Amino acid sequence: MNQKLVFLLLLSTFITLNVSAQEKFQRYFDACNLSGSTTIFDYKNQKWFYTDSTDALVETLPASTFKILNSLIALDTKAVADENEILKWDGKDRKLSGVSMSAWNKDTDLKTAYKNSTIWFYVELAKKIGRRKYKKVFKKTQYGNQNFKEKGTDFWNYGNFGVSPKIQVEFLIKLYQSRLPFSQESIDVVKDIMISEKNDMGTFRDKTGWTQKDNIDIGWWIGYLTTADNVYFFATRITRPTDSLNQDFSSCRKTITKGILKEIIENCD
Repeated sequence: MNQKLVFLLLLSTFITLNVSAQEKFQRYFDACNLSGSTTIFDYKNQKWFYTDSTDALVETLPASTFKILNSLIALDTKAVADENEILKWDGKDRKLSGVSMSAWNKDTDLKTAYKNSTIWFYVELAKKIGRRKYKKVFKKTQYGNQNFKEKGTDFWNYGNFGVSPKIQVEFLIKLYQSRLPFSQESIDVVKDIMISEKNDMGTFRDKTGWTQKDNIDIGWWIGYLTTADNVYFFATRITRPTDSLNQDFSSCRKTITKGILKEIIENCD
């Protein structure tokens, strides 16, 4: 059998398996009546899983998932002394969908701002960090498309800065391995504040995100799950028209991801 034929057979097998996996996991998105994709990397077996391998390469605004990298930059540049330094609230009433957010409207430290996705806190840090530093870090970490045309401070929520799900996962792997251009102290702090949940599946370190662009809601959940004998890195991104009445948009980010993770883990055992 010649090499060309062997290559074509292997390629055909890969495509068949990939399509099969995508069709298999699509039901989680269908159940939520949402479009999107989940990208997962099985660390022990060095295996990628895609619900949509094309969407996994599409870049969009990262929204609050950028708080993972932003926290690392802030700590390393001393934009904030540590995770406990408190920044004073400016007294402005911040709202979400018209509802005043008490969690945002108060003096806040980094670890709390991360948990509550306090936008003003990270905007203040971004002002201290500056675009020049961001550009250097993105180049070193290979994070995002490095489009900084947005004039507003929070370029991760507005403008044309973009990150793909696959890049998000690759970044998380480097974080786990401590292979990012930051001090080990900063990395350890961020890994600690990322912990959101410990349950029978393991320990979740993660961040959600939600923004809008071109009349489309963009929702993220990225992070990694540490089990007794493995680590699973994930990035789920879902979308819907901004005028959609789908009330499960926020919760489905995690519902979809956890369903797929459980299935992968069970099949790997």
